[in-house]
Amino acid sequence: MSPAAEILCIGTELLLGTITNTNARWLAEQLASLGIPHLRQQVVGDNRERLIAAVREAAGRCRVLITTGGLGPTPDDLTTEAIAAAFGSSLEERPEAWAAIEARLAARGRSVSASLRRQALLPAGAELLPNPTGTAPGMIWTPKPGFTVLTFPGVPSEMRAMWQATAEPWLRAAGLAGGVFASRLLRFWGLPESDLAERVADLLEGLNPTVAPYAGAGEVKLRLTARADSPTAAQALLEPLEADIRSRLGDLCFGTGDDSLASVVLELLRQRDETVAVAESCTGGGIGAALAAVPGASDGFQGGVIAYANAVKQGVLGVSETSLAVHGAVSDPVALAMAAGVRRLTGASWGVAVTGIAGPDGGTAAKPVGLVHIALAGPDGSRSEGVRFSASRGRAWIQTLTVGEALNRLRLRLLAAA
Repeated sequence: MSPAAEILCIGTELLLGTITNTNARWLAEQLASLGIPHLRQQVVGDNRERLIAAVREAAGRCRVLITTGGLGPTPDDLTTEAIAAAFGSSLEERPEAWAAIEARLAARGRSVSASLRRQALLPAGAELLPNPTGTAPGMIWTPKPGFTVLTFPGVPSEMRAMWQATAEPWLRAAGLAGGVFASRLLRFWGLPESDLAERVADLLEGLNPTVAPYAGAGEVKLRLTARADSPTAAQALLEPLEADIRSRLGDLCFGTGDDSLASVVLELLRQRDETVAVAESCTGGGIGAALAAVPGASDGFQGGVIAYANAVKQGVLGVSETSLAVHGAVSDPVALAMAAGVRRLTGASWGVAVTGIAGPDGGTAAKPVGLVHIALAGPDGSRSEGVRFSASRGRAWIQTLTVGEALNRLRLRLLAAA
């Protein structure tokens, strides 16, 4: 049997896409930090027979099965019952579990419902996994030699508290933690995933550390992962690898970890004691929203104008009627006037403006759907350029790429001006 762990997430709402499965990602990160190999994830709906089958299959493959969801008091919460049935075990009420449920409800001033009593049922021989923030306890159970199952509720905050308080110490004490994994995420803008992969093709063949590319909406990422006996040793393996990648790709790498183009731009502005304002047409406030989502954005983000109508471009931003008539709203002269106008209006150091055709209608042969003009006005002058994004992926895609491209162009201007 493999010493690896598997993750089994339970809930029909996960299969339907009603709820995003953030638990699996978080658990995967925790397993990696412990050096526990993790080779499979699975999602099963609230169905007793399919859940029993999934547990039995996992028991033949892995050393540890971690489940989330299905520990509540309602009839569709089947996890504990199904796991017990998978190994022919009976359920028994744990007085300490029921006492903890009663105490927690009393502390909240809530009455005790009879249906909650089923949460105190565990298979014979299972160890209670206490829930310090909720009413549904989990369990640590070894139903057969070499196989242990750990169950957690689906509520992320409860699961994380239980993991840190009980599960992680148990995994360490059981000798399952083997070495340490360290990961680093490098973020890139301005090249396709295939081009990035070609530039680091030799590094993709490495076994320790490893390099894996990921593509997003205009952004490409490289995840670097190293395994060693200690966090310090693992990080030491990553340092020369990251330096190599940065030397090959230069300013195409805009950040690491949780960095975003918006957060990097705001940090560059802070370092220069400068500010930015935005004038947006086709993105409808998307650039401003990206900047405002960064904590502390008020230090560098002055504000913006959503100027969809030509009347707003003229009346608020000062775009001339002649420019609109001669060049059209989607043009470099209008974008430049919008950038200069919002800079003047707010007193910002930099003005960013976008005007384009996001579709699905409104395009012409000369100005097709996906054409966007991006302008920057700053202390070193004003520039604008038309960019063409593929129309095949729809309006939201064009808007998302426009936001990223505008922020990246400002980032590069700030780096060049440093």
